[in-house]
Amino acid sequence: MTEPGSTLRKDPIYVVGGKLRHRVLRDLEEWQSCEQALIVQLDPERKTAQTMVEYVSPPSVCAGPDAAVLFKAASLRGNRLYACTSTEVLVYELPGFRRLHYVSLPCFNDVHHVAPSHRDTLLVAVTGLDMVVEVSLDGEVLQEWDVLGEPLWTRFSREIDYRLVPTTKPHRSHPNHVFQLGDEIWVTRLHQRDAISLSDPSRRIDIAVQRPHDGYPAGGAVFFTTVDGHVVIADQKTLQVKKVVDLTAINGRANQVMGWCRGLLPLDERFVWVGFTYVRPTKFKENLAWIKSGATKRKPSHMALYDFERGVCLQEVPLEPHGIGVVYSMFHVPAVEPAEATEVTASQEAQG
Repeated sequence: MTEPGSTLRKDPIYVVGGKLRHRVLRDLEEWQSCEQALIVQLDPERKTAQTMVEYVSPPSVCAGPDAAVLFKAASLRGNRLYACTSTEVLVYELPGFRRLHYVSLPCFNDVHHVAPSHRDTLLVAVTGLDMVVEVSLDGEVLQEWDVLGEPLWTRFSREIDYRLVPTTKPHRSHPNHVFQLGDEIWVTRLHQRDAISLSDPSRRIDIAVQRPHDGYPAGGAVFFTTVDGHVVIADQKTLQVKKVVDLTAINGRANQVMGWCRGLLPLDERFVWVGFTYVRPTKFKENLAWIKSGATKRKPSHMALYDFERGVCLQEVPLEPHGIGVVYSMFHVPAVEPAEATEVTASQEAQG
């Protein structure tokens, strides 16, 4: 590996995702893909790994025995890691991963991301209902937004427990990631190829190159991944895209699919870790329309470190040998001491 310079952090990294469920006789859809949610601590320098969390959702919040169980996009603030499965939010205290809070609500279907708000509530991207909801740590719904700006609860019903519904696809928007710029709450929208402010949808970041996933504020920028392997960097003040990096071009193999590009860890605007999940078949063929004609090889799930300034990939770390078949998030392991905290009774776990 080429030595990139002294600014490159080499701390261990938490990788958040899921362990694949293997079936011999038939292909599995995304909502059936994983059997266990995982958080693994990787040390890319020493090439070691340690499993920190293995989690399986209770049957009461799953759409049958084949429902996928995995951690989707998480958030890290101080010594709190905010994780979500498709139907749950779990808050862990680091470094011991003691669970502090648990929320599962009937509207949670295909949840893709949870982030703490500036007022210590939870912002949840409910992808299956094309919504974002703000909830308290004890599960009280405080605000709801339809990400298309339509009246709430017209396409969906408050009377249905959507945790028990395998899928609501095809989605009209597919919100993926929530983040804040100041007090403003934003969300990425896959099909609209943008990110919008939920308080003022006219404030928009256009991500025209492909469909986005992550929206990660860092410094004065917001970093986005797109499913086909671009990283888009926008200015927080002007909301204009200032840089687009084509990771597939950096890797230089036109016939190879890098994977679903999802999960990123910017060290700064030069050095960025990016996650890739192996692309598996799906009956929703439009979801794979971004794969270029002639691409015949598909890389296994991995994470890769890029130097955007030089346009090179510095390191690749395979993830499936460490149990992670589907990757959603990556974070530097924080140098924090465990704090005193009061554990919240997980009443929603039993009653929903």
